[in-house]
Amino acid sequence: MEAASVTAPAALGHTRRFGDRIGDAVLHVITALAALLGVVTVFAIIWRVFVGAWPAIKAFHLDFVTDNVWNAPLNQFGARDLILGTLITSFGAMLIAAPLSIAIGLFLSELAPPAVRGPVGTLVEMLAAVPSVVVGLWGIFVLAPFNAQHVQPFLSSFLGWIPIFANGQDKVASTVFTAMIVLTMMTIPITSSICRELFLGVPDELEEASIGLGATRWEMVRTVIVPSVRGGVVAAVILGLGRALGEAIAVSQVIGNFIPLKRSIFEPGDTLASRVAGQYQGAVTNLQISALIYLAAILLVITFISNLLAQRIVKRFEFQQAGGE
Repeated sequence: MEAASVTAPAALGHTRRFGDRIGDAVLHVITALAALLGVVTVFAIIWRVFVGAWPAIKAFHLDFVTDNVWNAPLNQFGARDLILGTLITSFGAMLIAAPLSIAIGLFLSELAPPAVRGPVGTLVEMLAAVPSVVVGLWGIFVLAPFNAQHVQPFLSSFLGWIPIFANGQDKVASTVFTAMIVLTMMTIPITSSICRELFLGVPDELEEASIGLGATRWEMVRTVIVPSVRGGVVAAVILGLGRALGEAIAVSQVIGNFIPLKRSIFEPGDTLASRVAGQYQGAVTNLQISALIYLAAILLVITFISNLLAQRIVKRFEFQQAGGE
């Protein structure tokens, strides 16, 4: 029996026109230039900051980081307590903001009725649109007096035996604690918004399968939703931390702008960003200007380190989720 002959298919014609190829080339060039522009901008910022800080770097070396004196008339400058103030206010704010943001994201994505999700989500995100100076003014006239009269004495009465919670009975309005609360308010919108989108991105099949196997809603959240997106949640928290590290105006309005830093968070303090914002325009010597830019360089290094650590943590979580040891 003779095998049936099969006719070879005709070759496909060229469907791409010359203009399409030009469009591809233009798209590659534009996107490559955009990416290159971002890299050049970062390096330009780093170069300009360190050039401006170079006179102070030559004058104080690394002693600037460990010295605690800031006396502009005598040209004595040190950043130790400013660095500590920045780290305490930022990380303290994230200790409060991270669980609140995760809770808000879970409520809006899993628990809230549809009629509530829209309005509440919009109001939370609107906090991000409030200017820093307005948040600072609210902190001065509302939050700081309330903290001084009620919150700080209450916390100090129970936790005053711990040095960081001492002296709450002094009822000081402009304190490190007030700055922490302000930073918490300013980081919650962006962190909770990202967390909500992450939780909504978890496939419904996984959630339904967990419920179908007898898990409660809390068990489903704990064993399915959070583990699926924990790398993204960490990235959202670190993004909020970067926002807290760089905030200047609102913090300078409520923190008291005072060094040396006391042990208690219920005392005034200062941060790198607020010191730069508060004194740069009024700087009277070139060395003082350079010292303030040196503070900005330190803040830049802290921000880069925190972002690098965040990337390592996220990659570690992704590796574990993929089944790595």
